[in-house]
Amino acid sequence: MKEDFLRPPRTAAEWAADGLRVVGVLAVIAAAVWLKPTDAGIAALALPALMLPRMLGLRPWFDVVTCATVLVAAWSNVFDLYRTITGWDLLLHGVCTGVLAVIAAVVLERCGVVALTLDTGARPRTPLVMLPLLALAISAVWEMIEWVGWAFLSDDIFVTYQDTIGDMVFGGLGGILAGVLLARVRLARRPSPETAGALPATNGGSHP
Repeated sequence: MKEDFLRPPRTAAEWAADGLRVVGVLAVIAAAVWLKPTDAGIAALALPALMLPRMLGLRPWFDVVTCATVLVAAWSNVFDLYRTITGWDLLLHGVCTGVLAVIAAVVLERCGVVALTLDTGARPRTPLVMLPLLALAISAVWEMIEWVGWAFLSDDIFVTYQDTIGDMVFGGLGGILAGVLLARVRLARRPSPETAGALPATNGGSHP
């Protein structure tokens, strides 16, 4: 992970992803200086998701998609777009949760928990089942965070029963799409030595 994180960018997509990471860091500083503390906190929550694709050595196109999605999701909250644009909240919940489910799957794989990608020989049906479950778990955690923020930090955070259930439904749909992606596409830039050693290939590395 350290090697991937410190690797200098070479392609246009790698430069674009790193540029979005710089934007994310500068945006946190700008929010801390000129906006409310809650806005700075929302912007800061995006930083781990911006860094993980590079640390995990994922393909540049997915790195760009992740960074762009996370930044749009965070700043849509800051600028209150979720309330002012009909359907924007549900769309971003679906896309963002799907992206984060893929990253969570790769993290679990690198930790030796379970093989979920084609890079480690997982059967295509495995991500089709597991990614929606991961997405629903991520959605549940996010809704808990929103509730904590509404209950203890600011009543400006929009929390209702219908909003919570709708967000989780679209998060689950994003997980289904993420599962289809992982069942068909290899996302690692190259085989991961630590993953290859930690998890045996299922089905002999071939798929029916």
